Amino acid sequence: MSAVANPATVAECLRMGAGFSQGDRNWIVEQFGTLDARLAAFHADATELEVSVKDREARGQKVTLECWIAGRQKIVTTSTEEDLRAALNDARDDLRRKLNDSKTRQEPRHNKHIREMAAPPAPAPLPDLDADDAPRVDAETV
Repeated sequence: MSAVANPATVAECLRMGAGFSQGDRNWIVEQFGTLDARLAAFHADATELEVSVKDREARGQKVTLECWIAGRQKIVTTSTEEDLRAALNDARDDLRRKLNDSKTRQEPRHNKHIREMAAPPAPAPLPDLDADDAPRVDAETV
C-alpha cells in the first residue's frame, strides 16, 4: 500500500501540449499507463506531466514529455522516432529511468538497501612473527 494519500497517476496528471488534442488523450494515457507505478510515490496535487509534439507525422517530428514534481527538478525527455507511438514509448521509458535516477539521488545514504548489501571481506590477519622468524631484510638496496 502506498504511503501517499492521493497518489499521482498519468490519467490525473497528464496535460496535452502542442500537437495533441483532447481526442488523443485516452490512447496516450493508455501508452503511459506503466508510469503509474512509478508516479504513485508522489502526491497527485504536486505532480504534473505534459506531452507535446512538434511537426507531428512529419519526417523530423519531436515528442517532448515534461514532468514537474514538487521539491524536485523538472525532468524533460524527448524522442525523434518517426513513428508517433514509438516516440511516445521512447519518451515514457526515458522518463521512467530519469525518475528512478532522481529517486536514488534523493534517498539517504544509510537506507535499508545499502545496509543489506554485503560488506567487503576484511583482510586476513598477518601471522605473528617472532624476531627469529622475521624475514631477513638487507639494508643495502640497489
